[in-house]
Amino acid sequence: MNQSCSTDPLIVKEEDITNASSSLKAMGHPLRLKILCVLGNSEKPVLEIVEAVGTTQSNVSQHLEILRNKGIVTSRREGSRILCKISDEKIISLIGELRKTFCSM
Repeated sequence: MNQSCSTDPLIVKEEDITNASSSLKAMGHPLRLKILCVLGNSEKPVLEIVEAVGTTQSNVSQHLEILRNKGIVTSRREGSRILCKISDEKIISLIGELRKTFCSM
């Protein structure tokens, strides 16, 4: 008989639970989630993110800083532009799963 893994805990270590909760809390804000969806697999300049999400540069920068502090987004300077991208393929995969679960196609 095959035993189902549905009763097995998905995350066991307390540190992993804390990290996951902290990251999900940061990503759970509507504007931050929108920023992550805009970034997807690509690296984009802050001004392009601002245009795509439809708010001010100051507002986007504040939310990007929160995502950077949680290690979800990285950024680098190229001349006068700041380029941002999602820091980990696992986060990109998670965003993809959220899209499959919650977005109408």
